[in-house]
Amino acid sequence: MSPQQPSIPPATVQRLPLYLRCLVQLQSQRLDIANSVKIAEVAGTNAAQVRKDLSYLGEFGIRGLGYEVNGLIAHLTRWLGLQATRNVVIIGHGRLGAALQGYGGLQDRGFLVRAILDIDPEKIGTALPGGLQVEPLERLADIAREREIEIAILTVPVNQAERVARDVVAAGIRAILNFAPVRLDLPEGVRVRQADVAAELQILSYHLREESL
Repeated sequence: MSPQQPSIPPATVQRLPLYLRCLVQLQSQRLDIANSVKIAEVAGTNAAQVRKDLSYLGEFGIRGLGYEVNGLIAHLTRWLGLQATRNVVIIGHGRLGAALQGYGGLQDRGFLVRAILDIDPEKIGTALPGGLQVEPLERLADIAREREIEIAILTVPVNQAERVARDVVAAGIRAILNFAPVRLDLPEGVRVRQADVAAELQILSYHLREESL
C-alpha cells in the first residue's frame, strides 16, 4: 500500500512516532511479535487506540498473535518518511539551540544537523561538536541549497521569529519546528510545528489543579 493513501487523522500522525519509539525499545529487548496490548503498555495508551491507529496504515498484523516488530518498524519508518536522513538547520545559537545541536537523539532518529546559524558576530565562527561552526544567518539561502536542508528549527527570540521564518521560507525550506512562543503567519504549504514548553507545563498545571479539587 502506498504511504500516500489513505489520509491519516492528525491526532494519529502525532502518535505514530511514539509507536515507532516503543517498537524500537521492544526490538532492543529481542521481542519478535508484539500485540496491541504490549505496544499500548509501552506507549502509555490503550490497545483499542493502537489497533485503530495502525489500521490506517493497512492490514499487516498476524491474526491472533499481533504485529511483527521488525516489519512494523519498517512500515512506520516508510510512513513517516524516514527511509533517508533529513537534513536540518538550527537557527539561533543560544542555550536551547546549542543543546539541540549536541543532542545525539536527533541523528539516531533520522535527522542530521547540517548547520547552526546566528546573527551575533561574537558567536559566528564558534567551533561546535561534529565539525560544525556557527555560521551567519545571511548565508541561509546558500546553505539550504548546498546542504539540501529540508527542516529548520527556530530557537530565536519572539521578536525575531516571524522575520527569520520568512527568510527560511524564502530559502526554499518548507518545514519548521518553532520554539518561539508565537504563531507564525506563513504562506500555505509551509508546515509548522510549535514546540511550546511553557504551554505544556500549563497543561500539566491544569491537571494538577483538577486532581486537587
